[in-house]
Amino acid sequence: MVKTVKQSVLSKTKQLIMKHYILYIFLLITLTPILAQQKNYQYPFQNPNLEVEKRVDNLLSLMTLDEKIAALSTNPSIPRLGVIGTGHVEGLHGLALGGPAGWGGKGKEPIPTTTFPQAYGLGETWDIELLQKVAQAEGYETRYAFQKYHRGGLVVRAPNADLARDPRWGRTEESYGEDAFFNGTMTVAFVKGLQGNNPKYWQTASLMKHFLANSNEDGRTYTSSDFDERLWREYYSVPFRMGVIEGGSRAYMAAYNKVNGIPAMVHPMLKNITQKEWKQNGIICTDGGAYRLLLSDHKYYADKYLAAAATIKAGINQFLDDYKEGVEGAIAKGYLKEKDIEEVIRGNFRVMLHLGMLDPDGENPYTKIGTGKDTLDPWKSDAHKKLALEATLKSIVLLKNDEAKQLLPLQKEKLKTIAVIGLYADKVLLDWYSGTPPYVVTPLEAIKNKVGSNIEVLYAKNNADGKAAAIAKKADVVIVVVGNHPTCNAGWADCPLPSNGKEAMDRQSLTLEQEDLIKIAYQANPNTVVVLISSFPYAINWTQEHVPAIVHMTQNSQELGNALADVLFGDYNPAGRLTQTWVKEITDLPDLLDYNIRNGRTYMYFKGKPLYAFGHGLSYTHFTYNNLSTKSTTLEKGKDITVSVSVTNSGKRDGDEVVQLYVKQLQSVVERPEKELKAFQRFFLKAGETKIVSLTLKAKNLEYWNTAKQQFELENNRIEIQVGGASDEILLTKNITVK
Repeated sequence: MVKTVKQSVLSKTKQLIMKHYILYIFLLITLTPILAQQKNYQYPFQNPNLEVEKRVDNLLSLMTLDEKIAALSTNPSIPRLGVIGTGHVEGLHGLALGGPAGWGGKGKEPIPTTTFPQAYGLGETWDIELLQKVAQAEGYETRYAFQKYHRGGLVVRAPNADLARDPRWGRTEESYGEDAFFNGTMTVAFVKGLQGNNPKYWQTASLMKHFLANSNEDGRTYTSSDFDERLWREYYSVPFRMGVIEGGSRAYMAAYNKVNGIPAMVHPMLKNITQKEWKQNGIICTDGGAYRLLLSDHKYYADKYLAAAATIKAGINQFLDDYKEGVEGAIAKGYLKEKDIEEVIRGNFRVMLHLGMLDPDGENPYTKIGTGKDTLDPWKSDAHKKLALEATLKSIVLLKNDEAKQLLPLQKEKLKTIAVIGLYADKVLLDWYSGTPPYVVTPLEAIKNKVGSNIEVLYAKNNADGKAAAIAKKADVVIVVVGNHPTCNAGWADCPLPSNGKEAMDRQSLTLEQEDLIKIAYQANPNTVVVLISSFPYAINWTQEHVPAIVHMTQNSQELGNALADVLFGDYNPAGRLTQTWVKEITDLPDLLDYNIRNGRTYMYFKGKPLYAFGHGLSYTHFTYNNLSTKSTTLEKGKDITVSVSVTNSGKRDGDEVVQLYVKQLQSVVERPEKELKAFQRFFLKAGETKIVSLTLKAKNLEYWNTAKQQFELENNRIEIQVGGASDEILLTKNITVK
């Protein structure tokens, strides 16, 4: 029996040893790679395999208070710890490392970068996939310039998600348009393009501008944008919300203005809504100089220390301003604690980690961009040149083409002489946020190239000495190029022409001063085409009434002339659409500072007849719509419904069409717009071709903000689905139930 007990004990001992051995082997196999990896890192925050928050925790634990304060700048580098951060660049329609504003460093040679049409023009393409491609190309060039030439940064201040609720706004050129759903959709596309599709790393970081309700320049540093809670939720914040939740942006810039009496950069909405509700956990920066404006213009705080404390506690973690003295004083006076700074700068380092700034190069695929010995500068590549041309072609809107005269497209075989008239006909004008294009092609140059030596092209800047009238009389057709100057060709806060506007200057008139030149040309020769190259709408009533053909495009593109010539001579069939209501008179608009859009703003609430409606744009062919159908007659909460329509190119030319889907609420118990855009699609059809176009209508996009319940709510309702080629050209309708 003793022997049996000894054998039992020995057996159990062997089993225990075996278990420990197996555990040892398991731990050795499991931990050896991790331990081996960790041996390569001086600090845990350098280990790309650790969780993001643990890496940030470790980094903050190693930083001094001075380093934490320094990390409130736009470049959160920590030299002592070997942390190399990255700063901001401008990129509304192409990377800006030059241009009229000299972006990229004072005294440095500009780096040429692919230059696309202004954001307003990119919006007029109504092409979501194209916009994402444009942003992807811009993001690639941003990485390339940063890693090959060590210029710029990887946080791109784009897109501008603000809404162009009034055409007098000086920065209309930066916005995609007046509709919240449309702007949000385009914002999402641009964000995705900039940041890329890698599951861990971003190509660049998209920093949206300017949160919130920032659409007046005159008085922007002290005025208040006032409106109710429903408009906040259903209109002004929509593009930003979509940019964060659907696009994945984790950075935005707070606006200069007040929102309902509180300066935007210290408004509770930064934390309570964007962070807590939308889960925005990255960069929230001030606008340039906005911190000091809290004292000088808003007069909101007694001193700079209180202002600094309030700014950081509101959620701001990057200052575009001289802030250190204010922050240090706030800490010394007890207004701020070190943990307050730690709490906000976490967001800066989250973005840096997404960009791979703290990781070895091999971990991040985007670090390969621009590092090869034989790499061709992307702005020199055929691919980026073609993309700039495509974006410009698709941005051109045919406003008018008299059906009886059919002046456009021009037929070269019937022309001997062309008169080109206008001060800007032989220029490509850049705006404040433009970079330096690698080349430009002007309208005059492109027209000459298009027609060759067999057709005489005459040019006059204006009618000095009667030259414009003289060449117009001599020509078979007249092309008058008019528009605004994006920088007003003047000082920072100066626009000599009342109809011009820009940052810091709103427009005082919608009247095109150059319309007199159009009248002179038309009087001399009725075969006149007007090319309006502008950053915003004009009330060109006389021109619309008399001139047989009008096209609109925006400034800035390096391919401006080539795209225009292709459209004028029929090598490309235009299909751009307006993204703003073009009114006939300035008196059709409410006061500029009236932010309650229900008082007659946008196509949703405008009571009169516009000069050109939201979504308007013609073609050289015709499209017919048939068979509007839905897979269900009921749309339920949280669900989608597919709306299909048959579209036929019934004309003789190939071309693009833009199908637009609007919704009218029929039995709503709360105030709703007359109609709202809820889906759209641009697509190509050959002459005679028919396509079934499917659009997705989402129930969540029909919800309204219930102020009593503090939540979005879907009404039990009947809605009318309206489908057509513009907001005022509804061709088919269908009623469905929403519940």
